[in-house]
Amino acid sequence: MSSHHDSGHGHGHGHGHEHTDIDWEVMAAQLENSGELQLPVLRRTAARLRELLDPEMEVRRILDIGSGPGVMTCVFAEAFAGAEAVAVDGSPGLLERALARAERLGLGGRVAVRHAELPEGLDGGDEHGEDGLGAADLIWSSKAVHHLGDQQRALNALAGVLRPGGLLAVAEGGLPARFLPRDIGIGRPGLQARLDAVQEHWFEIMRAGLPGSTSVVEDWPAMLSRAGLTGVGGFTFLLDLPAPLGETARAFLHAHLTRLRETVNEVMDVEDRRTLDVLLDPGAPEGILRRPDAFLLSATTVFTGVRPAR
Repeated sequence: MSSHHDSGHGHGHGHGHEHTDIDWEVMAAQLENSGELQLPVLRRTAARLRELLDPEMEVRRILDIGSGPGVMTCVFAEAFAGAEAVAVDGSPGLLERALARAERLGLGGRVAVRHAELPEGLDGGDEHGEDGLGAADLIWSSKAVHHLGDQQRALNALAGVLRPGGLLAVAEGGLPARFLPRDIGIGRPGLQARLDAVQEHWFEIMRAGLPGSTSVVEDWPAMLSRAGLTGVGGFTFLLDLPAPLGETARAFLHAHLTRLRETVNEVMDVEDRRTLDVLLDPGAPEGILRRPDAFLLSATTVFTGVRPAR
């Protein structure tokens, strides 16, 4: 179980279905690359979450649920100097990356990891996390809750782990990333919109195949309220990288399109498959690694709620 800021719903990762199984270890480099690109947004998000917490509250422990390689975990360790930031993930390889990243950034003593399969590992346990996650003042989860069959139950469990006055923040929804003009000079115009549609189809199949899959109106503020949280709201930050893109962003898009080509191949028409092949060709001037008009524009929406003080 892991997370990253890919396009759409953070699609491009999932588990529990024949076409949606993911090897998180293989995706680790792409996840870290994605996180690096999103750093400006992640830092602004951490600053906004600090503003939403009661200024009197001492933030001692932060949980990053579905942390992946720990990019946001390390951002929290930087933003909340007095807190321990804990990366929580089901992949030991990704947790090792989180620890290595923390060491590299000089945050080694302040970042911890906890191996937990979700949703089974969402139980709070005692104050120190024995037999569970332990209590926290701030809980963050990005693009992870939508990989759990019963999303409301997951939010209820996370809200239950918060200390009174603590904040739960989930990055879900947002907008699909945009990175190509409508007419790219190859294939039929409007490729990006059609890619959105096949990803929505994939996402529906992925959700239906999850253990305990439960349909719910994805009204995140209402879901957070049902979990017993107050002061519920949301905010959105844009990542806006104009053309021409640098190498890191191009490599991210190439990996994203490669994954898309693998997962939704059978539901795309022949012409769009051919177009994708050209976009993925490292030697083609029209390819994503070389074309001058590629850009990256994405919107990350974060929903928040506070556990009432007793």
